[in-house]
Amino acid sequence: MIIAERKPISEIISIIGNNKKILIAGCRSCASVCMAGGDREVSALSEALGLYSDLNSLGWEISEVSKERQCEKEWAKEIAEEASSANVILSLGCGVGVQFIQEVSSIPVFPGLNTSNMGGPEEQGIYLEKCGGCGDCTLHLTGGICPIARCSKSMLNGPCGGSQNGKCEINPDTECAWDAIYQNLKRLNRLETLSEIIPPKNWIPSRSGGPRKIVRKEMVLSEDEKKIKEGLE
Repeated sequence: MIIAERKPISEIISIIGNNKKILIAGCRSCASVCMAGGDREVSALSEALGLYSDLNSLGWEISEVSKERQCEKEWAKEIAEEASSANVILSLGCGVGVQFIQEVSSIPVFPGLNTSNMGGPEEQGIYLEKCGGCGDCTLHLTGGICPIARCSKSMLNGPCGGSQNGKCEINPDTECAWDAIYQNLKRLNRLETLSEIIPPKNWIPSRSGGPRKIVRKEMVLSEDEKKIKEGLE
């Protein structure tokens, strides 16, 4: 899942600027799981902005909408349609959601969250980055732990010389990814995997080649199929 956190209320107020009619759009998927953009967070932000408007006699008109996802055009279109009377859409989805809504909306779409990483909840209220999205996954060699994302230096063939007692030298509150890799491989009786040399990383599938795209040719609609789908919508 994508991890995000809400922008400071002062920044959100600054982003809204002189706009009076604001639609706050929530996401019931990733942003909801990390307690940043679900139904409750939409309502809480709406109340906070409404109070700020009242105290400062701004006359803001704030409405709310939440969809299962913002990162699909069908849901994004529904949000855009519900914003017909708004001046601006404030998205509490990730940066992907903001862009999808803006593609189909005739009014500005502003981000209410800061998108951080791909990860998941370690425990309630604590979210940890798990994947670097490098495009060349080698988790089968590292005990299911991503050294790109979880090692502060993205070391590929073992720890640096600075880790101590299973902790990273960059931040003593962060576990050493390679210590965790060792412990996991030991638990799985796969320590022999550590003898394999991981070759230099192929960064071509990563962001080094520009914006990435995956094309599933068997799933791409023909022009006739696209017309049929548009007719059904």
